[in-house]
This record gives sequence, C-alpha cells and structure tokens, in this order.
Amino acid sequence: MKKIVLTGGGTAGHVTPNIALLPRLKELGYEIHYIGSYDGMERKLIEQCNIPYYGIASGKLRRYFDWKNFSDPFKVLKGYGQARRLLKKLKPDVVFSKGGFVSVPVVMAAKRRKIPAIIHESDITPGLANKLAIPHAWKVCCNFPETLKYLPKEKAVLTGSPIRRELLSGDKSRGLTYCGLKPAKPVILIIGGSAGSQFINELVRHILPDLLKTYQVVHLCGKGKLEESLKDTEGYAQFEYINQELRDIFAMADVVISRAGANAICELLALHKPNILIPLSAAASRGDQILNAHSFEKQGFSMVIEEESLSDVVLLNAIQEMFRDRQKYIDAMSASKQLNSVETVVQLIEEAAKKK
Repeated sequence: MKKIVLTGGGTAGHVTPNIALLPRLKELGYEIHYIGSYDGMERKLIEQCNIPYYGIASGKLRRYFDWKNFSDPFKVLKGYGQARRLLKKLKPDVVFSKGGFVSVPVVMAAKRRKIPAIIHESDITPGLANKLAIPHAWKVCCNFPETLKYLPKEKAVLTGSPIRRELLSGDKSRGLTYCGLKPAKPVILIIGGSAGSQFINELVRHILPDLLKTYQVVHLCGKGKLEESLKDTEGYAQFEYINQELRDIFAMADVVISRAGANAICELLALHKPNILIPLSAAASRGDQILNAHSFEKQGFSMVIEEESLSDVVLLNAIQEMFRDRQKYIDAMSASKQLNSVETVVQLIEEAAKKK
C-alpha cells in the first residue's frame, strides 16, 4: 500500500486543502498520516477525519524582534528530530506540505530520508516557512500565475488550491433552517478568518441595525468572540466556527464579506460567490492578503476595501453596490479557467510516490 504523510498547521488555511485531498487519496488506496503541532487547530480538524495524527514541537521564526526568537529555533530543532523519527517509523512514499512553521522540519526531514516532498504555496509571494522549505522540496505548487516568478523554475507547478468536494454540494434550505433565517430576505455572510477579526466584528455589529433593514446576516466571528447581547437578534446568526454546515451556509449566501486568505478566496471563486474582500493590513501582516485580494479584483472576481479605508458608510455602500451588481461578479467567476486542483495535485503525488 502506498503511504503519504500530510503536514501543515497554524491556521485553517494550512489544513483545509489537505482535507480536500483526503477523499481522492483514499480512492487511490493511500495509507494517510498527518504530522502537525501538539495543540494547533489542525489537530482537531484532522482527528475529526479519522486520520492518524502525530504532534511535534513547533517554533515560529519571525522577521521582527521577539524574545521567543531566542527559544523557538530550539523548538524547530526538536521538531526536526521528532519528524525524522516519525518518517523512519511510518516510511511514507511521499510528503505533502500545506505550509505553516510546523511543516518546515517535516519537509527537511523528508529530504534527509530521501522522501520526495511536495509543497503548496497559497499566496502570491511565498511565506517565510515555505521559503525555508523550498530548497528541500521536490515540487512547489501555487495558486496564482504571479507566483511562478518567485519559485525555482524546475520546481514550480501552477495547480490552484484544492477545494473540499462537499463545499460544492450545499443546500440553501438546510442552511436557512440551521441559522434560523427566512427564505424571502437576502443573506450576507461575514467571515473574519479562522481566528476571527475583532476589527471586522466590531464594524459589522455597529452597522447591524442598518444591515438588518434589508438583509439577514450570518457572522463567523472566531473563537471566544461571540456577542451575547446579540444572541436573540432576529435575522442575525453568529458562530465561532463552522465545519460541516459551512457548505449549506455558503449555498444560501447572496454576498460574502471575507478576509483575503488565499484558500478562502479560492473557495469563493469555486462557488461563484459575489464577495467583498477586506485584506489583513500590511501593518499586521507581510501584505500577502492585499496582493491576493487585488489579483482577484483585477480579474473581476471581487471588490476590495483595505482596512485603512473602511468605515460604516463605506462598508454599507459597498454591500449595496455588490448586491446590486452581483451577477457581474458571478459571470466573471463562471468564465474563469479554474484548474481541477485536487486532481492536479494528486497527479504530482502519484508521480512522486513512483520516484520513491
């Protein structure tokens, strides 16, 4: 039986593409194992899929000063040793990494043990973790054509982002029932990223009375960020995080407001959902979400509002405009040349497994 080790963690974006590959890998008869951090959010998500999970030490290497910069390299070294031992025990034919710092020691250990490793880079420019891992990888997959110029030519493959099959089979009526909403009124879905955006949460709740005059609102606000005072507000449903029911909630959404993480926006593209993107600001990130968002805006898939320009009036006007012109965005996404990302990535995995 062919064996594969998947790795990646830190955010949902470093896990969900791995989950999207599971059905096809199982169909092809792979024995699947997962290496992640001890207590990252990836552990719960993967264990729910009944995949064997192994936690290793994980440190973050930062571009800015932090006292943890003195201790985290030792965590990375510990994780590397643990990954080497696990790969020796599991004997996989191939490793597939979705990124995040926990994946770096796994990819490095794979090269040491002569196991081909495939990396997936979601954003337009590679993040630090993938920059460290790329020299040890056999191939590097990416979402955007713009990314190819940042990658070694002999390793780069444009694949798009693997999308979970189940997201494409949502049911609008199930979503309305789950959220306690009515079919006659349009629905705005707000997604602040897997950790939730306090900035977006506060802004949405501030304009909620105006929104509810015309729309119903489903708000994915992040762990620990529910607002108890709004619990019984008619036409408003809030959740910390949603997994299984997300496909039904997407199916009923008329407009989506989202951060601009690469995997999230690729899901919106696959679902042809009119969307307003509010990328994480350059002050709070390396600016990757801004690049992702403007790439989608240029292609006619999205409207973009940067945080510095955001206000109550700006967001309300943007929602009104997006809802009015939503068919234009649907048409642009429908006409896009989307890749069959799962199949493209799995073909690379199959090729790598034969090398071993």
